[in-house]
Amino acid sequence: RFTEHDLAYLKEIGDYPDDFIEYLRNFKFKATIRSVVEGEVVFNNEPLIQVEGPLVDCQLVETAILNIVNYQTLIATKAARVRSACGDDALLEFGTRRAQEFDAALWGTRAAYIGGFDATSNVRAAKIFGIPASGTHAHALVQAYRNDYDAFMAYAKTHKDCVFLVDTYDTLRSGVPNAIKVAKELGDQINFLGVRIDSGDMAYISKRVREQLDEAGFPD
Repeated sequence: RFTEHDLAYLKEIGDYPDDFIEYLRNFKFKATIRSVVEGEVVFNNEPLIQVEGPLVDCQLVETAILNIVNYQTLIATKAARVRSACGDDALLEFGTRRAQEFDAALWGTRAAYIGGFDATSNVRAAKIFGIPASGTHAHALVQAYRNDYDAFMAYAKTHKDCVFLVDTYDTLRSGVPNAIKVAKELGDQINFLGVRIDSGDMAYISKRVREQLDEAGFPD
């Protein structure tokens, strides 16, 4: 529905006749909207949403529908492909910092969850949409301690389930070796779940990290 504030603004910016403004004042949406079930797999050139009704009604919702569907199907499709590639491994969504803006972070989180991710670091999105919240620690923690070892040790002493962020300084020479060192020193006192990499050549670094963890006795 158009509010009086909406109508006043339209009159201010355009030379619209009074009968058109009155038409908008009394406007009621009469179109019918049909869509696939949310989360359903669809393919190229397959219709997602059908809007049927008077031309005015259809045009009023066109831009909004495209804005919502285009972005969220992009994220959900990417998430589904990642899920397909990683099988049953846990997937956490950490995309808020690189989202285009605040609302995009919320709806992107929701789309990633629909696409197959398990949890999110975006606590607001978790609260609004009922998505499990999860996360690790920040680069700032490592920088505050000025070295990987002390930061990982401090984190491990307050979090039994540990995923260490290893790329603050040097992933292969400092981050992973110190994560392994802390995990071995604390042993059964923690549940060492793995490491997190945020930067660099992921294809290369992830394989080297996997080798380091395997050699240290952490194949899982």
